Amino acid sequence: MSLDPIKISLPDGSVKEFNKGITGKEIAESISSGLARVALSISVNGEIWDLNRSIEQDSSIQIHTWDSEEGKYTFWHSSAHLLAEAIQEVFPEAKFGIGPPIENGFYYDVDFGDHTLQQEDLRRLEKKFIDLARTKSSFNRRSVSKKEALDFYQERSNEYKIDLIEGLEDGEITFYTQGGFTDLCRGPHLPDTSGIKAVALTSIAGAYWRGDVDSKQLTRIYGISFPKQKLLEEYILQVEEAKKRDHRKLGKEMGIYLIDKMVGSGLPLWLPKGTTLRRTLEAFLRDEQIKRGYQEVITPHIGNIELYKTSGHYPYYKDSQFDPIEVDDEQYMLKPMNCPHHHRIFDSSLRSYRELPIRLAEFGTVYRYEQSGELSGLSRVRGFTQDDAHIYCTHDQLKSEIQHTIELTQFVFSTFGMPVDIRLSFRDENDKKYGGDLSYWNRAQKEIQEVADAMNLEYNIAPGEASFYGPKIDFIIRDAIGRKWQLGTVQVDYVMPERFDLEYVGSDNKKHRPVIIHRAPFGSMERFTSILIEHFAGNFPLWLSPEQVRILPISDDQNQAADDLKGTLENYGVRVTADVRSEQIGGKIRLAETEKVPYMIIMGTKEVENGTVSVRRHRKGDVGVITQDQFIEELIMEIQEKQLPEH
Repeated sequence: MSLDPIKISLPDGSVKEFNKGITGKEIAESISSGLARVALSISVNGEIWDLNRSIEQDSSIQIHTWDSEEGKYTFWHSSAHLLAEAIQEVFPEAKFGIGPPIENGFYYDVDFGDHTLQQEDLRRLEKKFIDLARTKSSFNRRSVSKKEALDFYQERSNEYKIDLIEGLEDGEITFYTQGGFTDLCRGPHLPDTSGIKAVALTSIAGAYWRGDVDSKQLTRIYGISFPKQKLLEEYILQVEEAKKRDHRKLGKEMGIYLIDKMVGSGLPLWLPKGTTLRRTLEAFLRDEQIKRGYQEVITPHIGNIELYKTSGHYPYYKDSQFDPIEVDDEQYMLKPMNCPHHHRIFDSSLRSYRELPIRLAEFGTVYRYEQSGELSGLSRVRGFTQDDAHIYCTHDQLKSEIQHTIELTQFVFSTFGMPVDIRLSFRDENDKKYGGDLSYWNRAQKEIQEVADAMNLEYNIAPGEASFYGPKIDFIIRDAIGRKWQLGTVQVDYVMPERFDLEYVGSDNKKHRPVIIHRAPFGSMERFTSILIEHFAGNFPLWLSPEQVRILPISDDQNQAADDLKGTLENYGVRVTADVRSEQIGGKIRLAETEKVPYMIIMGTKEVENGTVSVRRHRKGDVGVITQDQFIEELIMEIQEKQLPEH
């Protein structure tokens, strides 16, 4: 290691001097022995590195443990390689495609030749995986020439790796070796395999090489691993609970939505109860937006292709869009984004600084072409509605507008009892992909962080995660069983005002560019609904439930009284039905429980004579007999206060 000093900037803002060639492991040890024991990888100027790589210049660093996304990324990336080594041991003729980490775990695409993988093979591979992990093999990185890389895989007749290498630049190719396995890989990886203590190979699927249906279908093995056996056991319990909450199952049982083949894959039909649920969500946000100075607009479902060429959505995102439509010798596209339409609304008249900020909001439906294998219920669809808003403001207004959008997003998620983690996604200063003036970027990032600090928010900074047109704030919610979902995003945009030549007249009577804030707390109404179903396991809070009350007369003699009470509740805006079928009361109660109706009102002869109701609460049972007036008063209060159900 050289004795030349370099400066290392730590996440807390402090700067320390080390000798050139210092490694992440050594930096961790200099901070504390405890950190060194649990460190998995290190970010150097926003790029995740192995802990044993030498740092040769002044750098900003962040050390990652299991508790961070980057730590899990490293852990699961290394686990994918360990799986490949296990496969090589058990099936020596196997050829390997790609094996990346994913949101929960990892996978590897493998060509097993004539062998069809079975569930019992997964158990063998799990055992071999753990045996190999215990060998404490180091992950060793080395740079190779393109020729050396091609020769290596030509000797092994691996056409998949050869295909990958042919698309790489010479001088930028690295191999990693652990134990008896070598793989083409950029990294990062753990120092060695010993920290991987538990694994579950969860499923097998087919996957076409590079997603090309004309290529050979490989076997994709999904897995997940942990540094402790207890964590795996907790994960398995969470998976079982998630299956019970699966929105595809509950959505069908509760009559929320359906996917119909004649309509098309990924194009959900909202059923009456689902439509009520969605409209309630929209009304909730719409009311809040009006209070906060938003103006609602409506834009068409298609637009001229020139609009999307100007915005950059076409052709840059061509693969995720439907093909253009020929109309009167012009090309139109199904709308992939709402923002270009909103920019044209802003530009429809000359704006004065006195009008700003202008906050345009829309529940706008957009269309994306998703591969059929990626479609999943409401969570991954081809047609979805975004709760989009675009705020056009001056640079001086940016800070306060950022705060307002954060406050709105926090309010939305707190209403549903969802804790929020905040990530500030900034640019990587060494990356050239970003548009706009660097001084504006620096100002926006500084102001975003100042707002977060002034609001006493806990956040982490993610260099390199910004949009190409500006830094953003990402909101990651945690549901009732601890799963994380990225939902709301606030993006600061300097690029689109340039592309659309947007201007306003300032107090100096000169024309200026506005700044745009893109904002969507729910994100997609479809995806957010799928998350809500699973978060509440279908047991929605009263204010959100498609059916809030079901009246259950014990006999036909109480049907008229049930209908009268139904009318009274409807006058208060309550969503109520009356089950007047000639069925036993026990059967009516069981059906209402199955359909997760929050309140059941039992009406017999005594209740009708006394003007009372016998109240039953979903999952709780009988809660007592009270007057109709008292029930209505308490019911309305619970709805208005948007009280959350007890878990």
